[in-house]
Amino acid sequence: MSEIHHECGVAAIYHLSGRGRSPMCTEDGPRQISRLLPRMLLDIQNRGQLAAGMTTYDPDQPRLLRTRKDVGTVTEVFRLNHRAKAESLMKSLAGRAAIGHVRYATCGQDDRSYAQPFERKHIHKRKWFSFCFNGQLSNYGLLKERLLADGDHHLTLDTDTEIILHEFARQMSQSPTRINWIDVLKQTTAGFDGAYSLAVLTAEGEMIVARDPLGIKPMCYVHDGPLFAAASESVALLNLGFSNEQIKSLPPGHAIIIDPETGFRMERFAETEDPKHCFFEWIYFANVASTLDEQSVYLSRTRLGEELARAERELDRVALDCPDTIIVPVPDTSKAAADSMAYQLSIPCREGLIRNRYAGRTFIEGGTARKAKAATKYTPLREVMEGKRIILVEDSIVRSTTMNVLLDRIRDVGGAKEIHVRVACPPIIAPCFYGIDMSTIDQLIAPKYFPNGKLTDEAQQRLADDLGADSLRYLPVEAIARAIGKPSDHLCQACVTGKYPTVCGQHLYQIALDNRGCKLNNKRTYEQLAAALSQG
Repeated sequence: MSEIHHECGVAAIYHLSGRGRSPMCTEDGPRQISRLLPRMLLDIQNRGQLAAGMTTYDPDQPRLLRTRKDVGTVTEVFRLNHRAKAESLMKSLAGRAAIGHVRYATCGQDDRSYAQPFERKHIHKRKWFSFCFNGQLSNYGLLKERLLADGDHHLTLDTDTEIILHEFARQMSQSPTRINWIDVLKQTTAGFDGAYSLAVLTAEGEMIVARDPLGIKPMCYVHDGPLFAAASESVALLNLGFSNEQIKSLPPGHAIIIDPETGFRMERFAETEDPKHCFFEWIYFANVASTLDEQSVYLSRTRLGEELARAERELDRVALDCPDTIIVPVPDTSKAAADSMAYQLSIPCREGLIRNRYAGRTFIEGGTARKAKAATKYTPLREVMEGKRIILVEDSIVRSTTMNVLLDRIRDVGGAKEIHVRVACPPIIAPCFYGIDMSTIDQLIAPKYFPNGKLTDEAQQRLADDLGADSLRYLPVEAIARAIGKPSDHLCQACVTGKYPTVCGQHLYQIALDNRGCKLNNKRTYEQLAAALSQG
């Protein structure tokens, strides 16, 4: 739902010299391939709207690396609605290589200093670099404590991004010669617990793109002649003009190194086991046009609709052959599942809710202000809903703020006579410590009704009554792997099972369980990790 947020997306592009000219170049040529980066960031804007930025590399300029970043959308940060200002920015940022980032914060504050990429300037080119990442280190508190223990180090920001910056820099300070980035990754990430995909750009013209050993966060890439491009989602590469067949997923625990002299190479930097891809990418976060780890987001969501249809027939609660019964999706990520469910059940799927894309984010204000903003996000169409029995399809219910308000508006404004909520996801019963904006149990609605995620008819009806629906049904956990088309043990489903793929993730969950009802924020949860591990 609109109540949860991913924290970021990453993009990168590089045109090597002396190897011909890629047809993807703009009329400005390979030396300004960086002009394509904002376009790529626009395609992954769904992953973060709080801040955006990019760093470019040009060996012919005194400032080898140049970074622009700020709070705002991609369009706002790069002035894309103002031709002259956008052109001026693109000229000032021109380069053969670029990395970029869109951000929504799960860690840190809403100001420019937290926007990425993070650039580390240095007089030695081998120690001058910029990087950005998508994910979250679940042992951030532990890494911070260790870094500050000797009293010689200082952190200016409250974010795991700065921890990674310092860990990279520390490895570089120990190297008297040119940096081997595979070695840097091996040394630094050996102490990481969590999820990450990252892009690095150096003042020596190297680009590094890496993915965590469990593949929790996605990373796609293309290597076509002199051009290399990578992004958190395939749609950013597809819209550059590459074919689906050219786009690949970076294997977990691997890094791609682009060297200005030797070109492209891929190496493994960490031992890998079975992957633990975040299932929520397919259910909610990723653009419906993307393909992640060889699985189409659109097809996964259509199969969720098939699962909903199968469950609806078995439930036999709603009159499916009545002309007054219609299916309505909650825009936008539920539409593919709703269309598929409607097709399977031979029921009309109608656009009964119109989303106001300019209403803003509902997570900013609390209390009544948050509810008021939630009410402005969707406008029910009375012409579609009046007197109808509505099967309302939603992708997930996390905190229930939007759903509660939405159901009231569907009845009062839309005039629906019945509302039956069908959720294309199991109940979210546990926090995420890998980069999704839900890190305390008290934030979640489902644990109050479904201890340990156990679905019962009685509990689902009790939640329906409290929300104001006539009935409510979730999909079971086992439906997720079937819909995505991957083995269940290759997916991270911690938020619906309470079983985490990393040691620190599991420890944090136990801390979160112990903190239930204590009104502690997520920062306090992370601070308690070191104590918990020392006792273990």
